[in-house]
Amino acid sequence: MAVAGQRRDRGALLHHLPFLLVMLVVAVAALRIGQYHWRQGAVLIGGALLLAGLLRAALPEAKAGLLAIRGKPVDVLTYGALSVLIMFIAFTITGGPLS
Repeated sequence: MAVAGQRRDRGALLHHLPFLLVMLVVAVAALRIGQYHWRQGAVLIGGALLLAGLLRAALPEAKAGLLAIRGKPVDVLTYGALSVLIMFIAFTITGGPLS
């Protein structure tokens, strides 16, 4: 009985692994923003959204976990558009080191 519970717990963790990976990138971005490297942080947030879109496009509906909000095409388009917008802003606004 305990083995089945362990499998279920591992399956639940693996189900949310894509979301946890994206949130790890966002946490690194927050750290960089907190260190006054806001452009690097913004680029990392854009990268996290791009990663979310790629994972949402590649994973089946059942394994997308918390990345699945609407239908797959809407999610991929939204993640991609927000990623491009945030990266565009981070790269074009002057006044702060990017590297």
